[in-house]
Amino acid sequence: MKNTIIRKNAYYDSVTLMSLSSKILDMEGVEEAVISMATDMNKQLLQNVGLATDDSNNAGSNDLIIAIQASNENSYEEALALVDELLSPKSKKKEKGKFQNPKTIDKAVEYMEDANLAVISVPGQYAAREAKKALEKNLHVMLFSDNVSLEDEKMLKEIGKEKGLLVMGPDCGTACINNVGLCFANEVRKGRIGIVGASGTGLQEVMVQIHRLGGGISQAIGTGGRDLSKEIGGIMMMEGLRALDKDENTEVIVLISKPPEISVEEKILEEIKTVKKPVVVCFIDGKEDDRQNSKAYFVYGLYDAARKAVELTGEYESALHEKEKSSPVDVKELKKLLKPEQKYFRGLFCGGTLCSEALSVLRDSFESVRSNVAKNKSEKIGNINDYSGNVLLDLGEDEFTFGKPHPMIEPTLRVERIIRESKDENVGVILMDFELGYGSHDDPVGVTTDSIKKAKEIARKAGRNLIFVAYICGTELDKQVYEKQKEMLEEEGVIVAKSNLEAANIVKEILS
Repeated sequence: MKNTIIRKNAYYDSVTLMSLSSKILDMEGVEEAVISMATDMNKQLLQNVGLATDDSNNAGSNDLIIAIQASNENSYEEALALVDELLSPKSKKKEKGKFQNPKTIDKAVEYMEDANLAVISVPGQYAAREAKKALEKNLHVMLFSDNVSLEDEKMLKEIGKEKGLLVMGPDCGTACINNVGLCFANEVRKGRIGIVGASGTGLQEVMVQIHRLGGGISQAIGTGGRDLSKEIGGIMMMEGLRALDKDENTEVIVLISKPPEISVEEKILEEIKTVKKPVVVCFIDGKEDDRQNSKAYFVYGLYDAARKAVELTGEYESALHEKEKSSPVDVKELKKLLKPEQKYFRGLFCGGTLCSEALSVLRDSFESVRSNVAKNKSEKIGNINDYSGNVLLDLGEDEFTFGKPHPMIEPTLRVERIIRESKDENVGVILMDFELGYGSHDDPVGVTTDSIKKAKEIARKAGRNLIFVAYICGTELDKQVYEKQKEMLEEEGVIVAKSNLEAANIVKEILS
């Protein structure tokens, strides 16, 4: 049975709907489900999966689509009931102090008089307008929405700078303010290290590694990926730097980004000279050069950024360091498992920055490594469905997620790729990441283990072995329970690294 319902003027943010779609798809008897706003992209998705109707074709971008295909009527009714349950407000009481579901920023401020930050997740065409309203109400802004123009981004950040307010984003997926995780974030120890990051999973990885090394986080401020472009000029990176310099709970500052435009980098280095606190600068995939004129400590990997920051607080423990250095595998024995023709790896990443870091680690050890996140044209993969050799894929990029939830929310996309890669007789190692914490799937490893079993069985029947290497970006405080996720992987023979850097190095050691 299948049916498509349109609810007029029933707006919900994309994070809520992606998470809901994932839950519905996991239900027994549900074959297909699209719960989304009726944007052009989502209406095209309905056409692709055979759930489009005249009503859905005519729906507007503020209308809600609930399209479900199930094996029987009972499964359909149960799925629809769960949609209604999860979309219903917990309470409709209007008294102050009770749960509210305000429809505008003005109403939200009225109900929450002490609020000082707005998280905005609306279609890109409306995002700048809503963010500007929040700034006019003297609210800091975390702008999860993407598809915001560079002109609007600069306008918003200039307003924020003038008013002394943060504008995190657009397309900002991670922050942790006063130890409260926003959007995609891990549960970490409170501490004395403040971070400003232009990348989501990069920010998460540094937070996690600081926690594991005995340190803690005071603040983690996202900027959005375009902040260090020539057009934006690093406005929010520098505003975040200034804010952390004034923050009495922050002793050490970490800046994370891919290499910025030269003119923007120069401005940041000049700003660092005015800062009283030590600053660790991590330009992922950057090149080492002479930085003696700067007060910053330069590193070029996420783990190194975390380690240096913890060292500067004096909380770094050598015993923990030795534990981090110990390898979880016997590489010589692993090499024996592979046939001579199994000389390639495939990276299937949910985190874009982790994919980029793996590329920076692996490119120098192999004749050719290609990726959909590569900036170098010679490394850029042409067709995500037709490739060979060493390949690293960020499955969260638009070409994979068109009309689908991000793989951190719904891992099914990667499950299918694991099976596909296992059929390539030249592949010896599959590299993966798993992100825990707020916003991520409740059991990312649990929904992946069956595909790992099937992949190994496919290889075994063809007379081959297949090695899996994984990294779990999470802490023991995360709701998914780190140790449980790790044990499930190890039960399937997966090598679990202690950092993304170590995972990439293990792949390098096995295949080089």
